[in-house]
Amino acid sequence: MKDLPTAMRPREKLLSHGPAALADAELLALLLRTGMKGLGVLQMAEQMLQQLGGIAGLLQAPPSQLRQVKGLGPAKRAELLAVMEMARRGLSGSLSTEPVFTSPQRVKDYLQMRLGALPHEVFAVLFLDAQQRLIACEELFRGTLTQTSVYPREVVKRSLELNAAGVILSHNHPSGVLEPSRADELLTQTLKSSLQMVDIRVLDHVVVSRGGALSFAERGLM
Repeated sequence: MKDLPTAMRPREKLLSHGPAALADAELLALLLRTGMKGLGVLQMAEQMLQQLGGIAGLLQAPPSQLRQVKGLGPAKRAELLAVMEMARRGLSGSLSTEPVFTSPQRVKDYLQMRLGALPHEVFAVLFLDAQQRLIACEELFRGTLTQTSVYPREVVKRSLELNAAGVILSHNHPSGVLEPSRADELLTQTLKSSLQMVDIRVLDHVVVSRGGALSFAERGLM
């Protein structure tokens, strides 16, 4: 980056114009700081984003995937993982202080960041208090999800333990296909019925993948 005019260098641009003025590759280059032999840091950042699927892919990338990026040593991987975890905690913290439906997109962003890149299917639940603020987000089941592999009694039990007034269900589709299956719809109805018996509302079911998130509530499937 020393070859660039001072005003065009990412750090100087950020300090002069704010982070929104930087392209994705420039933001990543600031974190990487140095490139590798024969490849400048900006070029390395651009290649990383192409390999990982942009900023969204980077934020969801597991440690095993980062280890496959050429030129990304342990120190840089650790810094990136720390930044990614800070982003997750920031989203989680905001969901804990205000009603989740103040910003439905924030809920989808959080769930996509947490579950979207996982190579296996996971069923998670966001437990909410009476003001629809986040109490906890927990992964309850793993593997191929069906009505028989997700046990309603376990969801009910954990909801009561946390004194939850409502929940948002979520699971990921590692295939990348966001369209909910008939099994997803049946599972949602089964859990709604089970939780309704103990006066706990199911507010939504969010399906996520690396490429996006789909809300049952927004689709009119609730």
